Amino acid sequence: MTSIDAIINRQLLRWELQRKKAEEEARKRPVPPPIVTISRQSGSRGSYFASRLAEKMDYQRLHREVIDTICESAGYRKRIVESIDEKFRGDLELMVESLFTGKTVDHRDYLMHLGQIVLSMSQLGGVILMGRGGNFILGPKRGFHMRFIAPKSRRIQNLVTYKQMSQADAAKFIDESDRVRREFIEKLFDADIDNPCHYDLVVNAEYMDVEELLGVGIAAIKAKFDKLTFLDHDRV
Repeated sequence: MTSIDAIINRQLLRWELQRKKAEEEARKRPVPPPIVTISRQSGSRGSYFASRLAEKMDYQRLHREVIDTICESAGYRKRIVESIDEKFRGDLELMVESLFTGKTVDHRDYLMHLGQIVLSMSQLGGVILMGRGGNFILGPKRGFHMRFIAPKSRRIQNLVTYKQMSQADAAKFIDESDRVRREFIEKLFDADIDNPCHYDLVVNAEYMDVEELLGVGIAAIKAKFDKLTFLDHDRV
């Protein structure tokens, strides 16, 4: 079993246990623990922040390779969808289809699977989703959405320090990464990845240490989900 398969199976087991516990309680459906999405510029240390946040919140950090593996596996997709609430499951296909209506995109099957999995995860919660346009799939009322940025000079220095790249290689890597991520979001969601309105919290990490930001992030996540829970109950 690969390390990616181990991550996926561990999280699937947690979701399955969570579903069984909810069924046994035989009372109103509990609010699922939130999902957090993190978009980041290469070299901004957003990935490291996500790892530390996952440790603090006892969540699972799911990076791009994990999400891609789930999307490409019918078995994993089936297990995740079977774990979600039946009513939400019934609406899932229409929700996913609406994400890409009118868009001509490459690898449409993969993208439909991506929408299905990310929306299902929003019901199951307990994960930190890295990239893949998760915030655009979920929208403002599902999940807490962060973006990490920093000036290019700081990002280059971070890659030199933490990834042992040369300055020239780091600069080239950043330019290519920025281009690919910007084009992915623009093509799929017709959106600007750098527009701060697409996120609940945008962090310029030039002068802030990741460890110092953890408390800020956790407080902001709790505040948003407390508000969403209140608004949801108020509509009932």
